[in-house]
Parts: sequence; C-alpha cells; structure tokens
Amino acid sequence: MKQTHPVKVIAVTGGKGGVGKTNVSVNLATALGEMGRRVVLMDADLGLANVDVMLGLRAKQNISDVLSGQCSLREVMVPAGDNFWIVPAASGTQEMTALSAHEHAELIHAFNDIADDLDVLVIDTAAGISDSVVSFVRAAQEVLVVVCDEPTSITDAYALIKLLNRDYHMTRFRVLANMVRTDTEGRSMFNKLLTVTDRFLDVTLQYVGSIPYDESVRKAVQKQRAVLKAFPQERASLAFRQLANKVDGWPVSSSPRGHLEFFVERLVQGARLP
Repeated sequence: MKQTHPVKVIAVTGGKGGVGKTNVSVNLATALGEMGRRVVLMDADLGLANVDVMLGLRAKQNISDVLSGQCSLREVMVPAGDNFWIVPAASGTQEMTALSAHEHAELIHAFNDIADDLDVLVIDTAAGISDSVVSFVRAAQEVLVVVCDEPTSITDAYALIKLLNRDYHMTRFRVLANMVRTDTEGRSMFNKLLTVTDRFLDVTLQYVGSIPYDESVRKAVQKQRAVLKAFPQERASLAFRQLANKVDGWPVSSSPRGHLEFFVERLVQGARLP
C-alpha cells in the first residue's frame, strides 16, 4: 500500500481587516519554503484576491475556474518562490463570496489531488466572520489568529473565537501579535484577549510570538515582494523566520475532528500506518 505523509493545514485569520493576515500568510509560506517544506498558499478571500497582487504575480486562472470545472487545482497553481506556490482567488467576483456549503466542500476536496506534492497548506482567510471564513477555518488543523494593537482587533478576534467555540466546539487557537513596537506590547495584546476568553469561553489560547512594526514591510509591499526576500535581514524578516521555525515544529494531527477538513482521508490513512 502506498504510504502517504500528512499535510499540515494552517488557517491564518483574525476577524477584522487591516491586521496584516495576508502579509503574515505570504511571509510564513515564504519562510517555510526556504526551509525546504513544500508549501501551497490558498487565497481564501474568494471574491477579492490579493495574494497574487502582493507578490506581483499574474494568474491566468483561479479558484472560480476550478469550481466551474474548466481546469484542475494543479493547473491554477502559480510558482511564488522556493518550494512555494499560490492558489489565487477571483477578483471582483460577487458569486465567489457566497459559495454554498456544497461548493465549499468541493473546493476542500479538490486539494486531495495535490496532497502528495506538499507538506504545508496555508489558508489566507477573508476578513470578518462570514460563512466562508468559518468553513475554511473549521477545515484547517491549526488556527492562527492575528491581532494588532487596535481595540477593534481584540474585539473582533474574540468574536471569531466565540463563534467557532460556541457553534462548532473548536477549543484550541494560536495567537500572533502583528506590527508591535515591543515584545512586551505583543504579550500585552495576547493577555487582553486571554482575559476575556478565560472568563467567558472554554478555549485554550497559545501565544506564538510577535512580528515587529517594520517600515521594510511597507516597502516590500510596494515592491510586490515578501519582506523576507526584499529585506532578508530586517527585524520583521527575522521574526517571520522564527515564526516559521515554531510552525514547523507543530505536530500534524493524526485523526479528523468530525467535520469537513482538508485532507481528511489522508488523516485517516495516516492513523492506520504502522
């Protein structure tokens, strides 16, 4: 029997827009690729594609073409760096923002075709707590909640965690503080979120660190490159590499959690291997 290796699936989310989710997704994927991991970054902001724009890539086809049956998922993948590909979303397509549950399931199952060719799938979710965001977060093994130093960021992150806990019984979340002035500030943001979740929810939060505010990040966005590639020795780049090292050490789940997940068949197969 062909043995399959498990795939690590990470949803990068945050509740509100403007917290830097896409930047985190792009640079995390870039750093993991540099480490030799085969990484696919899915732009799950289905109607407002921005990952390809951030990397200065031109995608001929996107997720909407996969769902319409015009091409396979493999055919829409665009090389984006060392061991790193993106699955681009559609841009300005209203229908893609309101997929049915069946269409979400089809999209999640489509990734099984590329499972043998990757080690990590990073999902850059849309802002907010729409059905689309919830579907992709629930389908991931790891949920990385990105927060920044704005009151609405903590409030919206809490709202997302509350929804996932109350309605879908998700209990474990990892938290990254983005654009912080000091490590202490990042830890303080995490503690604010932890205070309310400990009081009102039955969840476990793990702080995975912080990414410093760094002017080189803005310059890299203008250059349409990952900051890791444009300014590899700057503070933000070093922090993203530290984050990637932590992520690389996260164990891969060996069993499904009971709802639709990416590569769920692979989890079941992996659990049966000696």
